[in-house]
Amino acid sequence: MRILFGIGNPGIKYNETWHNVGFIILDRLAHQLNLKFKPSKHDYYFAEGTLENIDFVLIKPTTYVNNSGFAAADVISKYQSDMSDFLVICDDLNIPKGEIKLKQNGGDGGHNGLASIIYNINTNKFPRFRFGIGNNFDKGEMADYVLSKISLKDFELINKNLNLSIVLLTDFILGGMKNMLNSFSKNNNKLKND
Repeated sequence: MRILFGIGNPGIKYNETWHNVGFIILDRLAHQLNLKFKPSKHDYYFAEGTLENIDFVLIKPTTYVNNSGFAAADVISKYQSDMSDFLVICDDLNIPKGEIKLKQNGGDGGHNGLASIIYNINTNKFPRFRFGIGNNFDKGEMADYVLSKISLKDFELINKNLNLSIVLLTDFILGGMKNMLNSFSKNNNKLKND
C-alpha cells in the first residue's frame, strides 16, 4: 500500500494558503482519480484507490501542521506499509515558488510538520515531495506568510508545477520513489526546453 501524506491545516479558513500546498496537490490528484476524501476514526481524512492493481491511500491530517506526526503514526500503524512507500507532500520555504524537490530521506529542513512526523514515527527514512513556496517576507512574518492565501497571480505562476505534481505522484503510486525520480528528471528537462 502506497501512502501519500499531505501536510496542511484543516478548515475552510486555511484553504488555498501556502502552508496547505500538500492538501492542494492531493485534492487535485483525488479529483483526477475521481476519489472523495472521507473522515476516518483517527485524526485524518483518507481516500483509498487502486491504479493498475496497486493500492494506495491519500491522507489529509486534521491535526494541524505542527502535530502532523500523530496522524502519520496512526496511518503507518493501520496500513503497515514499508517506509519507502510513505511519501510526505509539503510546502518548503527554502525553495523558490513552484519549484519541486524530491528527497529519499533526511532532516526536517525547519518544517514543523516534518519534525513532528520524524519525532512520532521515530525515523527520518521516508521520501518527501517538497513544493517551493518561497520566502518573500520580512523578519518575524513567517507565520503570517505561510498562512496567507495564494494570490491568483501566484497560482498562475505555480500552476504548471501543480499539474506536474499530479504526474509525479501518479508515477510514485505506480512505481515508488525510483519511478517518480526518473519521471521528474525527464519532465524537468522537458520543462526547461519548452
